[in-house]
Amino acid sequence: MLTKRIIPCLDIKNGRTVKGVNFVNIRDAGDPVELGASYAEQGADELVFLDITATNDNRKTFVELVRDIARHVNIPFTVGGGISSVADVAPLLEAGADKVSINSAAVRTPQLIDDLAKAFGSQFVVLAIDARKIANQWTVHTHGGRNPTDKKLFSWAHEGQNRGAGEILFTSMDHDGTKQGFAIDPLVKLNELLDIPVIASGGAGNKEHFIHAFTLGKADAALAASLFHFGELSIPELKSYLNGNGIPIRI
Repeated sequence: MLTKRIIPCLDIKNGRTVKGVNFVNIRDAGDPVELGASYAEQGADELVFLDITATNDNRKTFVELVRDIARHVNIPFTVGGGISSVADVAPLLEAGADKVSINSAAVRTPQLIDDLAKAFGSQFVVLAIDARKIANQWTVHTHGGRNPTDKKLFSWAHEGQNRGAGEILFTSMDHDGTKQGFAIDPLVKLNELLDIPVIASGGAGNKEHFIHAFTLGKADAALAASLFHFGELSIPELKSYLNGNGIPIRI
């Protein structure tokens, strides 16, 4: 059985790690280079770095910051924010990124998924989907959760897979930062629908929530931010707990 992955997420704004609740009320959470190095040392399986205002500010991801973080980590490292073309990706991979995450630009131009998968391979392409429940449907949002779209979570995830995405990073905007647990029902449906790994994001508040994501939600990986950033739970403690409860995990 494949091991489950624990992935700290570094949401970056103006060169600092930040975290909010339901995508608003942003507060500072520290230096991304220091945090990334600390998480790698603690045994995180991967890191995700999202420049959360790059698309809204109409600019590219900070390549130099990516390079600086990559120098301090020895685990797979996914970068997203402001990526809108094949040309945007090569500098990030050269700076040390192992994968790229695309969101708003893929919604705007779905062909981007095909182009990136063809140029770099599906294993490099993570389709990030931010969604919240509106009128009983999981509606996809872009621009850091600011703009609702006409796309729905499940059909968009399936299209992304068909176009060549290697993973889906699903963030429930309704659960983000609440620490009330991951959105289990949509995780179950995504698992049934897709053949590629699904990363659960949004809502981690305690160790049990990760077990729920892996067992009930069938997630392949679980991503968290504030729980780790503010010292409420350490990665070694979490992994020991998961291992003790029969979850296949890299210790």
